[in-house]
Amino acid sequence: MLKEIKSTGSKDTRSGFGDGILEAARKNPNIVALTADLAGSLKLHPFIKEFPERFFQCGISEANMIGVGAGLTIGGKIPYTTTFANFSTGRVYDQIRQSVAYSGKNVKICASHAGLTLGEDGATHQMLEDIGMMKMLPGMTVIVPCDYTQTKAATKAIADYQGPVYLRFGRPSWPIFTREEDFKIGKAQFFSEGNDVSIFACGHMVWNAIQAGVQLQAKGISVEVINIHTVKPLDEAAVLASLKKTKCAVTVEEHNFIGGLGDSIAHCAAKNFPVPIEYVGTRDTFGESGTPMELLKKYGLDIPDIVSATEKVLNRKKNG
Repeated sequence: MLKEIKSTGSKDTRSGFGDGILEAARKNPNIVALTADLAGSLKLHPFIKEFPERFFQCGISEANMIGVGAGLTIGGKIPYTTTFANFSTGRVYDQIRQSVAYSGKNVKICASHAGLTLGEDGATHQMLEDIGMMKMLPGMTVIVPCDYTQTKAATKAIADYQGPVYLRFGRPSWPIFTREEDFKIGKAQFFSEGNDVSIFACGHMVWNAIQAGVQLQAKGISVEVINIHTVKPLDEAAVLASLKKTKCAVTVEEHNFIGGLGDSIAHCAAKNFPVPIEYVGTRDTFGESGTPMELLKKYGLDIPDIVSATEKVLNRKKNG
């Protein structure tokens, strides 16, 4: 049953990153921060004030930043590279593939301003393909936390996690509803247990999935809401346990429905326990300028869209 989950306030997830890297750096002297002219946007100023000798301003040269980060790992440093999601992946994919993933370098690629909720900056900056790009790289861990607190927890946790990591977060103020101690890399987080349908979500869309679950429960539908904050490696045991109970699923992500979380869930199901699945995500399209809420509504990522997808998949299950 989905119990009432209350928000304790609102804050942007990028602030969770800024606060998290500062706390992590206080405990681990090997942590260094690099940015491509976006220290303010990535909330790095407290880190820079406290650890100026551990900060590297690479300028508008993202490819070089990745190379510098890979080189720093050779000396035992743990580099956190920071810029917007579209620059963190699309602009530097070759450097990540060759200098980080191929050689297994311990670089933490931290990407802000992801997805439609970037808002008014428009299609060129609203990265909707990055989860797919990064999860296809061998050895790359992909983490998409859901709120300020979880982003802070993830930022600290990846310091002790050996190997390359892609950490994705965003710009808008968003409800805070998790606890740091509940985050563990690679382990799904259950917000409710149900028997009728599994709703798997990541990032900002976890809150929307929870709200949709409340509405569905009011209609007598037993919903299992699961936060897949670690898209890779996927917690297949948790996914399959839920699917075997509910026998249908909805996936929800602020990303192209091709190649992201939905495809990971579908791939797991197809291999092990095929069930009807409906995707909530952008439909093979770029975004546009607008407020975050306007864009989520227009592109089908709003709470009513999750409710509609759930009713559709339940009907598919009922009709065989």
